[in-house]
Amino acid sequence: MQPAGLVRGLGLGAAMSMNIANMIGTAVFLKARVMTCNVGSPAIVLAVWCAAAMLVMAGALSYAELAVAMPKAGGEYIFLREAYGRRWGFLYGWSYLWVSRGGSLSAQAVSTAIFFNIATGANLNRWQLSIAAIVAIVVTALWNCTAVESTGRSATVMAIFKMVAVGGLGLIIFTYTRGDWTNYFLTNTGGTCEGVAANAQGGLAGLGAAMLGALWGFQGWANVTTMAGEVRDPQRNIPRAFAGALLLVATVYLLANASYFYAISPTEIASVPLSGSVATIVLGRIFGPLTVRWMAVVMMISSLGALHAGIAATARVPYAMAKDGVFFRWFGQLSAAQVPVRSVLLIAIWSAVLALTGSYDKLTDWAIFSLWLFYGLTAGALIILRRKRSTTETAFRVPGYPVTPLLFIGVTALIVINTLYTAPIPTLAGISVMLLGLPFYKYWQQSSGPV
Repeated sequence: MQPAGLVRGLGLGAAMSMNIANMIGTAVFLKARVMTCNVGSPAIVLAVWCAAAMLVMAGALSYAELAVAMPKAGGEYIFLREAYGRRWGFLYGWSYLWVSRGGSLSAQAVSTAIFFNIATGANLNRWQLSIAAIVAIVVTALWNCTAVESTGRSATVMAIFKMVAVGGLGLIIFTYTRGDWTNYFLTNTGGTCEGVAANAQGGLAGLGAAMLGALWGFQGWANVTTMAGEVRDPQRNIPRAFAGALLLVATVYLLANASYFYAISPTEIASVPLSGSVATIVLGRIFGPLTVRWMAVVMMISSLGALHAGIAATARVPYAMAKDGVFFRWFGQLSAAQVPVRSVLLIAIWSAVLALTGSYDKLTDWAIFSLWLFYGLTAGALIILRRKRSTTETAFRVPGYPVTPLLFIGVTALIVINTLYTAPIPTLAGISVMLLGLPFYKYWQQSSGPV
């Protein structure tokens, strides 16, 4: 049953858009260079994008069954609570707020500021970039204080803009560039690969690094889950929203990346400087140097849209926890527009604090371990809940069960282990913050509930 007060104001298009708007950020413009350095071959780069899409689809289908069975605000918090108990549900919500989503949202704000700087030529210093990132957070937070129907319409506009921008990019390059189809059969030979570690170039390590890059491009695929309590006809719309959003995003990602390799050789792509992107270089050759600023504007809007959708989804978790008695009751209140505005403001304040303390790369390292740890645990929750209680009467069941969730869990475990190995300091910091939640959980469990 839907929590009292929330409005089911998101139709199929808006639900799909919440995921699309969060998935399409800047990775599709920036990752081709790094992934080419990782694996060398255009064909393998495109294959990695396909593999990442299929892996994420396995996770999304598992999530869809859970969301159809429990279409409530909070998403993974609800699923983990039901499967593993209240403590694990709390730890997810605590980590989601303070680590994974806080880090992701602040990283998106920082990237928005970086592209604003490029587009305007303002030459902002580090602190000015942080202020610009905070302004982006404030704007999108206020944007999310309107009724959920308005949030859905905004996400739809952003999703359409992003799909047109990325798909149009690929079509323009294929149409106006005198490319070479033989580029797909070449490999990187002597590309500078600035900023790409030598141990992440070639072999299984390179393949794994490329996979992580592609998976970051799909980050946000589970966004609508936390807003399941506001989706109309969830039994029909949630599975369609998951599958439709992923198929559309994967299609434009493949189109854009295929166009890059058609336009220039893999060695040229690998030699793109760290401060640039393949997209701007290719378009610059077609339309001239002003293209760099225009592309920066597109990337800025794309990043801002991801921030907007991310704040909307994140705010539903502390709201659900507060309603459940394991977070401050104050955050369980709704505004006159029936939106958890207090939770929106909490997310905004914390993301702004993180935006002041870290770079884009540090913030993503801070977030990724927690994100993928709980992705795997949530897919495992499907298996546990199938055993604990019958879900045969739900309107949607995962195709290929149990192989589909088990495949996702297996790859997720590898990602978590790899992250612990390659980025131990931010990972251990994230784990420490997660464990710091246990005394709060104990207090709230023993008291009459948070005030």
